[in-house]
Amino acid sequence: MGRAIGQASRGAVKGLGGFLRPFGRVGGILWLEVVGVFFLLPVIVFTPMLWRTRMSWAHGPDHRAFLAAAVVVTVFLYLGVSSFWRAHRK
Repeated sequence: MGRAIGQASRGAVKGLGGFLRPFGRVGGILWLEVVGVFFLLPVIVFTPMLWRTRMSWAHGPDHRAFLAAAVVVTVFLYLGVSSFWRAHRK
């Protein structure tokens, strides 16, 4: 009797896992897209600073601000685009 209950519960778990698998896949894709949006927010915020300080890129008074904005925009643009790319590949 215990063996029959064990087999029935394993079957129910397997069936439930099969039912929930598509929701997990969609949830993973949605998570990557949400993370991608949050990674692109600093790009939107720091791009105007990058544009304003573009003339100081070599030796101007805003040299450090330009370099910091360039690094932030580059890193977060990469992370945001790669997150959407990974979501697209799933």
